Amino acid sequence: MPSSAERPPADPSAWLTVAGLATAGALAGWWLPAAWLDWQPTLAVSQPWRWWTAAFVHWSPLHLGANLAGLALVAALGWQAGLPRRAAWAWALAWPLTHAALLLQPALAHYGGLSGVLHAGVAVAAIGLLQLPSRRARRVGVAVLVGLAAKIVLERPWAGTLSHPAGWDIAVAPMAHAGGTLAGLVCGVWLLGPRIRAR
Repeated sequence: MPSSAERPPADPSAWLTVAGLATAGALAGWWLPAAWLDWQPTLAVSQPWRWWTAAFVHWSPLHLGANLAGLALVAALGWQAGLPRRAAWAWALAWPLTHAALLLQPALAHYGGLSGVLHAGVAVAAIGLLQLPSRRARRVGVAVLVGLAAKIVLERPWAGTLSHPAGWDIAVAPMAHAGGTLAGLVCGVWLLGPRIRAR
């Protein structure tokens, strides 16, 4: 196990900065035309800002409120865990990569929402928890990863473009959740993984 000197210093303020940018973007996006910001596969190359701004688009007050609540939980998770700055970089890098998975479903002509980016953040946080010296923190990290994997399997992103969960007033794109989880895992392992393997 590496010593504390070998672990990156805790800097949860960087994690909160990413969460704050997501919050501000979602609130601003609520007042802007969705057509300017949402994910549209036919415009992904000519209008590359959509790789980021798709997360700012929400289709109903319930959609926005649920994602802001989820964002608060992800922010609190990173703060409580004392994640290092490179975890925040991993989450930021995973943000646009989350939407790359949507290219696998070109029939999804429009997409908006923070949920994919939130899944990326949870995956990065779990990888960060695995590198902490506390056995309890590592157990939580494993539990979070198992929970994410189970959620993705249950959502069956391979089965169709959209699902219609009970209680929601919008359709859900499971591929965004799967893409976010995968992007978060890849970026988290890339930027934090060497310290995990050093154990």
